[in-house]
Amino acid sequence: MKLCLRCRKTFTDSIWMCPYCGNEPEKKGGFLTFAPELSADTGFKDVHFQELVELEAGSFWFRSRNSLILWAMANYFSGIETFLEIGCGTGFVLKGIAKRFPEVRISGSEISSTGLTHSACRVPDAQLFQMDARHIPYVDEFDVIGAFDVLEHIKEDERVLSQMNQAVRPGGGVLLTVPQHDFLWSGMDDFACHVRRYNARDLRAKITGAGFRIERMTSFVSLLLPLMLVSRTLRKTGDDIHDPLTELKIGKLADRLLAKIMDIEALAIRHQINFPAGGSLLIIARKVS
Repeated sequence: MKLCLRCRKTFTDSIWMCPYCGNEPEKKGGFLTFAPELSADTGFKDVHFQELVELEAGSFWFRSRNSLILWAMANYFSGIETFLEIGCGTGFVLKGIAKRFPEVRISGSEISSTGLTHSACRVPDAQLFQMDARHIPYVDEFDVIGAFDVLEHIKEDERVLSQMNQAVRPGGGVLLTVPQHDFLWSGMDDFACHVRRYNARDLRAKITGAGFRIERMTSFVSLLLPLMLVSRTLRKTGDDIHDPLTELKIGKLADRLLAKIMDIEALAIRHQINFPAGGSLLIIARKVS
């Protein structure tokens, strides 16, 4: 169901004009815009979206994370019909989901209108809209909601999780990835406008507090954690301020090697091995009916 963000009433009309108060979200750049006051002031510069577009497909980290997300969706949410990605960025994850699950009705939201433009190029059939994740205009609408390296950008992460619970159908759930371990904080976190890196215990409490039951939680980028720690430690001197993405800009041979290591790790996760530590956390959780 649609939720009017002005009068807080729900409705099922095909159009977005609220039948109770007449409120209708405006369109900007061809996209429905639910938080226009935030669409151009996200802290993440528009030019960086283009950098990510050029980087993602050639980066072992983005490819490996996509593979893990697609496996988790197929394994834990079979029969899914509707999916929403919060913070869809350039559409890299959405494109992978659309290819792997062509029968699923896909939606994507982003606080930045610029990001939506890139997503529209990659996934032209997706329903895309600008939105503040703290105010989701849906109730009991989606089978699965994904937020991949998004929660760490938002101070009110508990509110976002509560809003995700509101928007997920009974029996549905969420897929989440977040960066982990405060000791890994570096210029990349500053560049990405992160508010925090998580630890598993605190995140578990927030997710269950929002009304979800966790079905699986594991670290990933675990086998590469020593290498990641060395890299972050060496670069805390401030040398990465001018180009924080340097860590992902590696040669093709190194990229293939690191991708193989991530493949081994993914195989272990698929065989129910949970890693206690790693650069990131993967969480699969279901709405408590």
